[in-house]
Amino acid sequence: MTRVPKVTPNGMPARVMLAFLATAGLFYVNIMPALVNGLIDGLGFSNQQAGAIGSANVYGAAFGALCIVFFIKKLNWKIAATVMLIGLIGMDLLSMLVQDAAWLTATRFVHGFVGGMLVGTGFSVIARTSETDRTFGVLLFVQFGLGGLGVMLLPGLVPVYGVTILFWSLIAFSAVTLAMLPFLPAYPAQDQANPLSIEQSPVARVPLVLTLLAIFAFQGANMGLYAFIIGLGKHYGLELGFISTTLGIAAWIGLAGAGLVILMSDRFGHFRPIVWGTLLTAAGSAAFVFSDIAAVFFIANCLLGVTWAFVIAYLLGLVSRFDSRGQMAALGGFASKMGLASGPALVAWLLGEDNYALVIWVCVSAMVASILLVWRPASLQDRAAQAQVVFRSTRP
Repeated sequence: MTRVPKVTPNGMPARVMLAFLATAGLFYVNIMPALVNGLIDGLGFSNQQAGAIGSANVYGAAFGALCIVFFIKKLNWKIAATVMLIGLIGMDLLSMLVQDAAWLTATRFVHGFVGGMLVGTGFSVIARTSETDRTFGVLLFVQFGLGGLGVMLLPGLVPVYGVTILFWSLIAFSAVTLAMLPFLPAYPAQDQANPLSIEQSPVARVPLVLTLLAIFAFQGANMGLYAFIIGLGKHYGLELGFISTTLGIAAWIGLAGAGLVILMSDRFGHFRPIVWGTLLTAAGSAAFVFSDIAAVFFIANCLLGVTWAFVIAYLLGLVSRFDSRGQMAALGGFASKMGLASGPALVAWLLGEDNYALVIWVCVSAMVASILLVWRPASLQDRAAQAQVVFRSTRP
């Protein structure tokens, strides 16, 4: 029997395959506007019903990601990932047959739960690679690149092929990822302690919690705006065609943010990229109050595309430094997905009668809060990394 050749553990092909692995369970988030709009147009669901289905999908993923944290050390991750991918394909096929909003909400929650476990598994494996920030950059590159294609093409395909085209696109992504698995090496869990590892120092528990809260706030603020960005544009008098095109272009421009992470890696530490990147994200979000000017809406979306990809890659890279076995990376995935699910829920409650100005400023405030939360952990990580460099350079 011929053995399948394995890619180099820390080479670019491996990073791309791991990016697909960590994206497959949550790819619907990258096409969320297309998914929500498709459920409304294709099945006649209300805005509230479609929003609840999307939210249930992400909440399921959040709890799936949390669940896998407790088992990831003991699992054969490759076998587990295979089972999860097959489960995702099965739930997407089932979703095509369900046309009742309540049942579809439950179905998508289960889909999200399985997907969250898969994403947590992918994150834990990524944490076992060298230069994790670079791998997370590739992850964002895959998400924004294919997500941009999805939000541009899928809304126009739903009237032709029906809502099933949305689920077929998710199935295709899972199938491609499944085909990649045999080429990945084993990535066994390591027990070495990192400078900020919770196994090494109890003090690191506080920076860990602060980092997780920062991820939650940052993701919640961004997704809160993104989930309702079509309505925001319409509120300010922009046409749907222009809005959809802008979202697709912004997602592709967001590739530049992921590309910067791949090129920079941890060369400039974590503190400066996260703080300055988040400040730019907050500035771009604040600009949405002038969305009646089409050019401002376009530029703000493009800026957020770049900075969102850039900052979250460093935040996820930062939390993965807390241990080398992948548990904290999986926990970071839970915090991320809780933010992605909770942001739209909070915005929907605040929105009321199209109170988009309030929503914008609340989201900007959450981004500023994420800076304050991550200030200490990022500073500690950079100092610890610098101390390691000095130590190595002075060894005989």
